[in-house]
Amino acid sequence: MRAYDLIQRKRNGGELAADEIRWLIQGFVQGQVSDAQMGALLMAVYFRGMSGAETAALTMAMVESGESLDLGGIRGGTVDKHSTGGVGDKTSLVLIPLVASAGVRVAKLSGRGLGHTGGTLDKLEAIPRFRTEVAPDDLIAQVNRIGCAITSQSSRLVPADKRLYALRDATATVDSVPLIASSVMSKKVAAGSRAIVLDVKAGSGAFMKTQDAARVLAEAMVEIGRAVGRRTVAVISAMDEPLGRAVGNALEVAEAIRTLQGKGPPDLQDLCLILGAHMTVLAGVAADERAGRALLLERLTRGDGLAKFRELVQAQGGDLSVIDDPERLPRAPVQRPVPAEVAGTVLAVDAEALGHAAMVLGAGRERIEDRVDPGAGLVIGRKVGDRIGRGEAVAVVHTSDPARADEGIRRVRAAYRIGTGVPARPPLVSAVVT
Repeated sequence: MRAYDLIQRKRNGGELAADEIRWLIQGFVQGQVSDAQMGALLMAVYFRGMSGAETAALTMAMVESGESLDLGGIRGGTVDKHSTGGVGDKTSLVLIPLVASAGVRVAKLSGRGLGHTGGTLDKLEAIPRFRTEVAPDDLIAQVNRIGCAITSQSSRLVPADKRLYALRDATATVDSVPLIASSVMSKKVAAGSRAIVLDVKAGSGAFMKTQDAARVLAEAMVEIGRAVGRRTVAVISAMDEPLGRAVGNALEVAEAIRTLQGKGPPDLQDLCLILGAHMTVLAGVAADERAGRALLLERLTRGDGLAKFRELVQAQGGDLSVIDDPERLPRAPVQRPVPAEVAGTVLAVDAEALGHAAMVLGAGRERIEDRVDPGAGLVIGRKVGDRIGRGEAVAVVHTSDPARADEGIRRVRAAYRIGTGVPARPPLVSAVVT
């Protein structure tokens, strides 16, 4: 085979065979296919797309570029969960212990955030002494013992994806559905679970800005799951405003704890129940989504989800006192309200703009080596449809750097549109793709 011939065929709209895609990925990882050649192939895919068979083959070729996690030692089937990311998206912190309390086994490999807020690992590391590195054997033992674990992904899993993503970023080919879908699903397949629930965000604070784009991505990922033997469900959820009210690592942990106490924001609780219901069905714990939701609501009301979160924190060395008293989590010394300049109804909130405000305040990172301030972020006081008076706070910014507060306030204020009328609110979940 020659990379030149395969690039030319894809550029002209042809289809590549699975063994050709595998050869290209192996050659790229081993240095036999150059960055220039792979960049040309990525651009050809960007414009020509990929068939379902090609996308599945690309996914498995990336999985085969490194190690895979063998979860065969876990008693009972495991279900994984993945979100395409959004502002204030702390669902894993609530969802995983809640479904584990109902008998679902979850071995979750998570990452760190690059952008407006930290990833799941950054959020958990806001809990003093919480250990995010767990060896595979210890991971399996922990899931067998308490039903769940959340740990960092080994660099040996899917090394091709990291190299490909850097090249996609450099060649303006990041927003290609086959490349996004194969990137997400390669990591999920390598993580070892036989069933996967995907939360695909749609809206201003999501990677996919429209419902149609989110649906195309959801269908592509579900098709990959089917093709590679993973039972997969995708839920398309709204991200036109932040999920819940907290944006920032320690702030989101505190909100997750309140949600497990039954005192959380309705949208966060509802989304966790919806995603969790699908996880219970895939795990064989519930007969259908309605039964799964009822089971999880019972576990939430009884406090079983909170008790399981306590077990998770204890198993991974975290400070248990923060569960009883979230005020013990890291707190930013500077906390300033953002007063509304006019009275009226909140007609729209730009979730992406609030995410950027949180990053300015110190909650996220622009470069992978940047340090995240665990106490930084913002707490939303008003959401779409809420009334507000002039001078009342739309949000409160949290930061350790007084110089950042003014810029954060400016960005938060600009993210709100306040006026008269009745705002259009998309449903929390618009579709489920199976």
